[in-house]
Amino acid sequence: MKTLRFFAMVGLPFGLWLGLGLSLAQGGQSRPIRLPGARPDIDAAQYPSLQAALDALPAEGGLVRLPAGRFEITEPLVLTRSDVRLEGAGTATHIVNRNTHAQPALIIQHPDGKKVKTADRLWRIVLSQFRITGNSNSGPGIVAVRINEILLQGVTVSEHGGHGVFLDFCYEDPRVSDCLVTYNRGSGLHLEGCHDIVVSANQFEENLDAVTCVDSYNLCMTGNNLDDHLRHGVVIENTYGSIVSANMIEECAGAAIILDRDCYGTTMAANVIAHNGQGIDLRDAHGCAVSANTFTINRADAVKIGPDSGRITITGNNFSNSMIGENQVKRGTNDLAAAGITLNGTRDVVITGNLFSSVRPQALLTGPTPSRRVLFSNNVLADTGLGDARWLDSSAEQNLIGPIEGAPR
Repeated sequence: MKTLRFFAMVGLPFGLWLGLGLSLAQGGQSRPIRLPGARPDIDAAQYPSLQAALDALPAEGGLVRLPAGRFEITEPLVLTRSDVRLEGAGTATHIVNRNTHAQPALIIQHPDGKKVKTADRLWRIVLSQFRITGNSNSGPGIVAVRINEILLQGVTVSEHGGHGVFLDFCYEDPRVSDCLVTYNRGSGLHLEGCHDIVVSANQFEENLDAVTCVDSYNLCMTGNNLDDHLRHGVVIENTYGSIVSANMIEECAGAAIILDRDCYGTTMAANVIAHNGQGIDLRDAHGCAVSANTFTINRADAVKIGPDSGRITITGNNFSNSMIGENQVKRGTNDLAAAGITLNGTRDVVITGNLFSSVRPQALLTGPTPSRRVLFSNNVLADTGLGDARWLDSSAEQNLIGPIEGAPR
């Protein structure tokens, strides 16, 4: 009887241990799968290479867990499945691209590459919590080709010879959030042919440009920090209906924001645009708003509107240098530069409700080509320079212009 009671007590635990042992023998599972329809996770630590782990994904997709460690590669990792989450252990998972022939570290694409039919594109890829670094002769860090609903979250991408992240016609709903993208020789994030884009809460530092968005639609770029870029901050070309808001854009050698090649319907609002070579450069932009930004100590052209742009509103912005009190000394000669607005051959522009303080040479400058239909009114000008300014053209169509310090009354 004692023997029977003993087996009755240990029989159920023994069965569980037996099931666990069987599951460990099948695919490296840490626990048995009991839920109907569930697929086992892929633990990359159980495979001879990272590529072997990616190749083990079934056609239906799944979760690939990357362990902590340093993993050196000389050829691109390639992911070719939909509905995949590739997840590491944070920056402790470090993929190092040793390739010196301009090859990416990670490519995500259909097996047919760019020739894939629209109906067969890959969907719903998530990259999360790992670090990829390259070298000056490697290619981009991450390249995704025609992937719908891709999400990068908590990924660190650094030191590549090309772009940090290149989303190539990832048309439906690409999202990049909480990533650190630094020291890449191309753009930190290059978006081409994308639609309904979210770029939020990322850190971009010392790339060539922070973000470029080309031939796209509906960029929503909010809450990012852009610092120390070797050329420009945000470059948007041939893109419709976008918003760049609540970003910190500091110390770019070139312009903080550029709109070019038929951009229209874009709002740039509530950004801090500080200590850049230029502020916002509207080269070819229409129907756009520049509102509630702080332009501080930009060396030239805090806002510049060229002859291919028009129908622009500039309202509620602060243009200033480093003055922090009426009797305080400014914080150094590098902090004295503070530019205002430059108009050159543009038309249909409203400039109202702004503060210009200590800007040089003056609040509003006009270029060699006269501008038409410009309203400059209800602005406050404090300690602005009196440089030799051209007056706006008033011949063909009447301009509505308020007093401009330094211009003829």
